[in-house]
Amino acid sequence: MPIDVNDVIRLLCCISEERKMKAAVKHSGQGALVAGATAFLGGLMGGPPGIAIGGAVGGLFGAWMSAGQFKPIPQIILELPPAEQQKLYDDAFAIIRNLDWTDAAQLTALVMGNAALQQKLAGVLINYLSHELRAEIRYGD
Repeated sequence: MPIDVNDVIRLLCCISEERKMKAAVKHSGQGALVAGATAFLGGLMGGPPGIAIGGAVGGLFGAWMSAGQFKPIPQIILELPPAEQQKLYDDAFAIIRNLDWTDAAQLTALVMGNAALQQKLAGVLINYLSHELRAEIRYGD
């Protein structure tokens, strides 16, 4: 039975809430930009020693900026653009396509009552977050 992308996304949210999953998405691009900008400014102000000092200070500041704060995974996946949610849907649907359900509520109940299905779908989430978003994942509060 075809199911809406939003229904599968909500199912993945239920699974990640149940497991108290959180993730920190690292903003390495912003950190690199800050490090480069401070090295450039240091070079303008102090020549070659300024580049070294600016790069070191910028590198530390960039590293501090790129250390993401942990957010609940449901919040992260609900904020994803539709194309990224579609990728998650496709991966999750490959696992649940052979199940027999009539609506999203029944599908959610079916999956939440089956630890093996929950584990497989949690694996889809973990794989997506760690590979596509390069996020660090934690469990619990």
